[in-house]
Amino acid sequence: MKNFYTSVVELRQRFDDVVETHPYECGWADEAIFFVETHDLAPGTALTLRVQVSPDGIRWLDEGTELELTGTAFVRVGHFGGFLRLAGTAVDGEGQPVPVTVSVRLALKG
Repeated sequence: MKNFYTSVVELRQRFDDVVETHPYECGWADEAIFFVETHDLAPGTALTLRVQVSPDGIRWLDEGTELELTGTAFVRVGHFGGFLRLAGTAVDGEGQPVPVTVSVRLALKG
């Protein structure tokens, strides 16, 4: 029988410059899905997040999957190390960093 677990990684968390979610240790899982929800995203704002993997929760590498958000979205991840997180930036129409508030849930199966 497979194990299943969902964790709220960020709940209405405001990021002023760079978005870096809390790392989550999930080496036991075979697959993961990040569910990301933006809150009060200003029109013209582009939020781009990258899936990052880590063997130790300290040093991070881009996994290769990117997620561009204008509201709510999800991304599936497989073949990852011991830790996962999302990292990225929100920019306005002129390419300037802007604050963003997001909620992130991570669903794991293994």
